[in-house]
Amino acid sequence: MTDASNPLLQPSALPYGLPDYANIRPEHYLPAFEAAFAEHLSEISRITMVRSMPTFENTIEALERSGELLDRVAHAFYTVSSADATPEIQAVDEELAPLMAAHDDAITLDAALYWRVRQVHEQLGSLDLDAEQRYLVERWFREMTHAGAALDDEAKARLTQLNQQLSTLSTTFERNLLNDTNELAVVFDDAADLDGLSSGELSAAARAASDRGLDGRHLISLPLFTGHPYLAQLCDRESRRRIMAASLARASRDNDNDNRPVLAEIVRLRAERAALLGYDSHAAYVTADETAGTPEAVERMLRELAAPSARNARSEREALQAIVDETEPVAFPVEAHDWSFYTEKVRTARYDIDTAALRPWFEAERVLQDGAFFAATRLYGVTFTERADIPSYHPGARVFEVFDADGSALGLYVLDLYTRDAKRGGAWMNPIVSQSRLRGTAPVVVNNLNVAQPGEGEPTLLTLDEVTTLFHEFGHALHGLFATVTYPHFAGTNVFRDFVEFPSQVNEMWILWPEVLDNYARHHETGEPLDPAVVERLRATEAFDQGHATSEYLAAAWLDQAWHRIGTDAGVDDVAAFEAAALADIGLDDPVVPTRYSSAYFAHVFSGGYSAGYYSYIWSEVLDADTVEWFRENGGLTRENGDRFRSRLLGVGGAKDPLEAYRDFRGRNAEIAPLLKRRGLEG
Repeated sequence: MTDASNPLLQPSALPYGLPDYANIRPEHYLPAFEAAFAEHLSEISRITMVRSMPTFENTIEALERSGELLDRVAHAFYTVSSADATPEIQAVDEELAPLMAAHDDAITLDAALYWRVRQVHEQLGSLDLDAEQRYLVERWFREMTHAGAALDDEAKARLTQLNQQLSTLSTTFERNLLNDTNELAVVFDDAADLDGLSSGELSAAARAASDRGLDGRHLISLPLFTGHPYLAQLCDRESRRRIMAASLARASRDNDNDNRPVLAEIVRLRAERAALLGYDSHAAYVTADETAGTPEAVERMLRELAAPSARNARSEREALQAIVDETEPVAFPVEAHDWSFYTEKVRTARYDIDTAALRPWFEAERVLQDGAFFAATRLYGVTFTERADIPSYHPGARVFEVFDADGSALGLYVLDLYTRDAKRGGAWMNPIVSQSRLRGTAPVVVNNLNVAQPGEGEPTLLTLDEVTTLFHEFGHALHGLFATVTYPHFAGTNVFRDFVEFPSQVNEMWILWPEVLDNYARHHETGEPLDPAVVERLRATEAFDQGHATSEYLAAAWLDQAWHRIGTDAGVDDVAAFEAAALADIGLDDPVVPTRYSSAYFAHVFSGGYSAGYYSYIWSEVLDADTVEWFRENGGLTRENGDRFRSRLLGVGGAKDPLEAYRDFRGRNAEIAPLLKRRGLEG
């Protein structure tokens, strides 16, 4: 294969540099990576071989110019490896993982490069640089030091080994989870066992079964988190039990997909790496370069919230048990698979709200166009035009061109809504092309969700949780689209991990905002809006079931911390026992309220970028809740408010300390009171 025959090695002719996926085949990726690695190393060598003393231009800016081909190839590949991981792509991913880790280390641990960066950093006080340039110098020096660039050669060699092993193990974890999740999808022979699902949901289950050659049956695939949206609707208790049991069993069944030995080895190697870098634990290493600063600061917040959350969850369980005792012919103790179903009954009894019955008002296209897009237009002036003429990486991924308020082209937004066997679980945003003035690139961002696809001609009706997920991920997309920086280091959502969820959480506020809700929440057949009385009752339920929701989240956040606060001498042989002890320690060991992610399928921390950082959702929510208060106090959905939020927070990307950016927007530090009120944890 010649370079000319590999479309990844040529600049794409598609708008905004979107990769030419129609002509990219799996066998193109590894040769493209090999060429990109070689080019990047050559670029770094040219920087370190400069005879003149280090300057911002010949060292830091040169660093930012380097690696453009590698960024292009990597963004193209990792978009596909998460959203369309065919066996061929999985094979590439497994071979690539240690190569990518080794290449990253070859750059980050380069002694000559680190010397030059350190020299520029030491001159920082006397250099004539703008704010973004100064912060760029600080970040390069901090990140290289944090990654181990100051270690001796022997320690660097061991660090490189550890990073390669960890990258391979993380890829194995993700592959095992995807395979076992697919294997454990629950098959129902009799549609009567799925009583409670809508016709559209039954159609989606029949389509999923048919796609696997199981005509005449129904298949329920499993989301990434422990529960399942259908548990709130399924009338048959045994069906609920089967789905929950399958979910909890993932990647911990003593088969080829068992992730327990994989995660134990990941934890051990991360602890060794942290010790090598001078930290007591992986959690200490990670938080040292986040806004939290230390694992102790994280622990204080989690413990402060855990006790009232567990107390509220116990009260909620008592209400569920009461309704079981009153309504069931033979009473039984409420179990985890019962929680969502009877929560809906309690919600209906208290507020006259049946969230499952709201789905006809949440048709996916209206939620997207008249909800998420509408709110963005009102706030920021941006508009979205679908481009059916631009092909993406999968036929189900839709491409929209985004225009700014003045009509100028801003970038591309790609939406990949539906679940499929080759897509990993959960929902996420990632860049395909990152914005940079230095490189002259505009943003291309993608949102992936895992909504069940109904049969041909059937509408896609979302649950309220799925509406929330769409708005949340769209908030990440807006962050990626609006960040306007010179240097690629700061592009899009390249901010501290415990800040990155803040913009996406803020975007959730518009779901129930009156003028937004009234615009999109229309019955898919009649066009009738939601009854205002129903809307008011829906808003009244915002703190409902928050004991359960907060407890299951905090349990997962604490599990993440527990795994990553152990030292090198604390081997773990029994994953279940470790989990139980950790949850008991924080008072969240309630089997009726299981952790949102058990360790064997906790992809965020064992195959994603959230290791020792899953706390970031609640950490960011302090800022989010405080920001919602600001919008309410200042008139809500207005261009003036949107422009302020965009210019002072979303637009700066990672080019400014995030808490400084927040103070610039809010005029003060965030306060925790709005979060406590939102989650019903006051007093």
